[in-house]
Amino acid sequence: QVQLVASGGGLAQAGGSLRLSCAASGSIFNINIKGWYRRAPGKQRELVATITSSGSTNYADSVKGRFTISRDNAKNTVYLQMNSLKPEDTAEYYCNFRWYDRSGLRDYWGQGTQVTVSS
Repeated sequence: QVQLVASGGGLAQAGGSLRLSCAASGSIFNINIKGWYRRAPGKQRELVATITSSGSTNYADSVKGRFTISRDNAKNTVYLQMNSLKPEDTAEYYCNFRWYDRSGLRDYWGQGTQVTVSS
């Protein structure tokens, strides 16, 4: 049983910063992709950033240069440092761990943490 617990959301002013964390517990394959996604009100969920277990990263164009994803493989934790926040960053943020094993795709999600950015 894999569980992801996200934390660190809250209220920030435009131009401010927040740091999200997501800790996973359970049996996790050591080769995996960790990521952050978000869903704004009335919109579909979108990718924010991903990072592989080897450290390769990928970012949505809207957050490049402002957000930084990092991970601690030993702690099975992924972080999202969000700087220069904008009101359009307001959304529910979800962490995700995924990997492939003999049974196919393993895809796990955290419970979501709200980020609200005021102008």
